[in-house]
Amino acid sequence: MAKRFVRGVIAACAAAGILAIGGAALFYRLNSPSPGIPAEGRTFPVRRGESLGGIAERLQQEGLVRSALFLKVMARLTGTQGSYQSGYFRILPGDSAVDVHNLLVSGYQEQVKVTIPEGWTLKKIAGYLQDKGVAPRAEVLAAASSPSLLARLGVPGDNLEGYLFPDTYFFPPGYPAEAVVEQMAANFFEHLRELDPQAGRLRPRELHEKVILASIVEREYRLQEEAPLIASVFYNRLSYNIGLESCATLEYIITDIQDRPHPRFLSEEDKRLQSPYNTYKWAGLPPGPISSPGRVALAAALRPARTGFYYFVLKDPQTGEHYFSDSLKQHNQAKFYYLKQVGAGG
Repeated sequence: MAKRFVRGVIAACAAAGILAIGGAALFYRLNSPSPGIPAEGRTFPVRRGESLGGIAERLQQEGLVRSALFLKVMARLTGTQGSYQSGYFRILPGDSAVDVHNLLVSGYQEQVKVTIPEGWTLKKIAGYLQDKGVAPRAEVLAAASSPSLLARLGVPGDNLEGYLFPDTYFFPPGYPAEAVVEQMAANFFEHLRELDPQAGRLRPRELHEKVILASIVEREYRLQEEAPLIASVFYNRLSYNIGLESCATLEYIITDIQDRPHPRFLSEEDKRLQSPYNTYKWAGLPPGPISSPGRVALAAALRPARTGFYYFVLKDPQTGEHYFSDSLKQHNQAKFYYLKQVGAGG
């Protein structure tokens, strides 16, 4: 009897040992990194309010964990079913299921810092975002031209040129291009409301015209106090249907429409370029913005100075100061004097 009991205990211990070994092996297999994780890693989005089951199933479907069931069981055993955070998470090669679980519970998101200066164009921003590893250039350009996004934001143009606010942003690597441009556009409208709470009452076309003008002012001014004066010049010329004659619009044609290098100087031939953006050839505003205006240029376009000026010329290349004139005669005299001074190095 005693021998039978001992043999039974030994058999039970052996069975328990086998089960433990089998369980450990199963845990090791299900927890091991998935071969579906690409070498560069993968950005995985978790939507606000998404269930644990939905998250786990998508992770398995995308090849980021071996078993959705294993992840769900682990979450229930650790009491973290409701602790998964929303956002965009970077899953790397070598991440086990436990690593993925801990990442999504911690809420840690790898961020790339991107700083967009005032005056950059959509194409330049898209190329920079690609260089920083945020989103491919082609996807950014496509997202910025999305008819549904333009309609949702109330932008009447062909794309979001002028509406991607220059600022510092933090994006996860591989962030969806549409989310990138939408966040930057939302930032634009937030700053617009701060600058002028009444701007929200403008019709989309009226606002678009102010953004176009602000984008030109952005590329023309160098001294902050002169931005409203430059805006006043352009508004005065518009009121009399005089061409804006902005060099910045010619540069936009050359660099962004024709994809040519930035010119060292603008020639008379450049002033005859066939483009609706050529403000030397056509009166009125160009069809769309030519850059991303910052707060100074936007404020100037919303609240221009009241002047009788119709012309300006660069007075001091070092400081960026301009000379403003109210007549063509005065302007020509100023050009002769100041351009001669610049040419003489004085």
